[in-house]
Amino acid sequence: QVQLVESGGGLVQAGGSLRLSCVASGTIFSIYAMGWHRQAPGKQRELVASISSADGRITNYADSVRGRFTISRDNGSKMVYLQMNSLKPEDTAVYYCNTGSMHTGSYSPGRSWGQGTQVTVSS
Repeated sequence: QVQLVESGGGLVQAGGSLRLSCVASGTIFSIYAMGWHRQAPGKQRELVASISSADGRITNYADSVRGRFTISRDNGSKMVYLQMNSLKPEDTAVYYCNTGSMHTGSYSPGRSWGQGTQVTVSS
């Protein structure tokens, strides 16, 4: 079973930056595509960024974060990162990492989720 632990959340002013990290254990990390999702109060969980397995050559972003967020991975450390720049109050949410699969560039979430890390952006 895959265990995922996120970190790096916090309180930041609008326009600021944060870097989220997610470490995996109990699995061969490189075989999984990875995704970062977020859930704001009263809203459904949404996929914000995904990265393909192995070399991470394919990345996808939600329209709301494209150009501001960057997903990356380090297979040797079993880590996936989400660099978030130019943060906005509407980015406030709990952020989760997730293992999944990617076919023809489309990410499908799997069953393993972390506990989440809170990101709060003040105006």
